[in-house]
Amino acid sequence: MQLKRLSAIFGLCLCGLIGAAQAQDPVGAALCVTCHDEDDRPDISKTAHGFTADKRVPDCISCHGPSPTHAKKPAGVPVQPHPDRMFTKKSTLPASERSAACLSCHVKDTKRALWSGSPHEAADVACSACHKIHDNHDKVRERATQAEVCYTCHKEQRAQMNRPSHHPVPEGKMVCSDCHNPHGSAGPKLLKRDSINDTCYTCHAEKRGPLVHQHEPVTEDCTNCHTVHGSVVSPLLRMRPPILCQQCHTPHATGTVGAIGAPSAGVSGKNTINLWQGRSCLNCHTQIHGSNNPSSTNSTLPLFMR
Repeated sequence: MQLKRLSAIFGLCLCGLIGAAQAQDPVGAALCVTCHDEDDRPDISKTAHGFTADKRVPDCISCHGPSPTHAKKPAGVPVQPHPDRMFTKKSTLPASERSAACLSCHVKDTKRALWSGSPHEAADVACSACHKIHDNHDKVRERATQAEVCYTCHKEQRAQMNRPSHHPVPEGKMVCSDCHNPHGSAGPKLLKRDSINDTCYTCHAEKRGPLVHQHEPVTEDCTNCHTVHGSVVSPLLRMRPPILCQQCHTPHATGTVGAIGAPSAGVSGKNTINLWQGRSCLNCHTQIHGSNNPSSTNSTLPLFMR
C-alpha cells in the first residue's frame, strides 16, 4: 500500500516536471522576445500594441509572419534567414505589402479610409517609413517632432518654414497634420478639408463670410495671394503690394503713374499718390478680404469706401 502511494507521488512529480519543461519552451511571439530584447525592441508598454490583455492587439507574428526558418535556423544554413516580412530600410518587401500588414487592422479607421490611391501610397511610401512601431515615442505622432519626420522628404517646405513669415510650426503651435491628412484625403494636397479655403477657415473663420462685398480672389482661392508654408513678405504674401495687387488690378492712382504704381517722371503735386509709401494699397483698402459696409449709392465703390 505504501509502495503504491510512493509510486503515485513519484508519478505526479514527474508529470509536474514535464509540464514545467513544456511551459519553459516558448512558442510563437514568446519565442521572439527570447532573442529580440530591449536593444532590438524598445519598451512599447504605453502604445496600443503593448496592451497584451486586449485580444485585438497583434503580436510579432501578426505583422512579421510565422517566419519558421527565422525562429529556428535550419541545419546547414550559415546565416539565419530573415522574417517573412521586414519593415526596415533593408527590406526587399514592396511598400504595398508592408502597408498591407498595418492596414489589416487600421483600415477600419476613418483617417485611413482614403489611403488607396493617395499620393503617399502612389509614391510607394510605406507606413513604416514614417512610424516607429516598437517605440513608445513615435516621432510622427508627437507634435514636437512631427515636422521633423515630414521634412525628411518635404525639404522645400522645411526651407519655407524658416522664412520670416510662416505658420507657427517651428514654434510648436501647429503641426503638419493640423492641415494635412497624410493617409489620404478627398481634398487637394492631402488637405483635411475638401478645399484650400475650407482648410484655412478652420483657423481664419473671420475671413469666411458671407460678406456683403466679397473680394473675388479671396472666395476663389486663398493661395492666389498667400503662400502656404512661408514667405519673406508678411503676412505670408506671395509678393509685396502694390505689385501683388497689380497682378489683377491695372496700376492706378490720383495722378499719372508708371507701370508699377510709382509716379512718372516730371509729375508732382498733392494729387499724386506714391503707392510704395506706407502700406501701399492697404493704406486705403483696409478690408481686403471683404466688407459689410453698406454702399447705398454705388455698388461698384472700392472696398475701403463701403
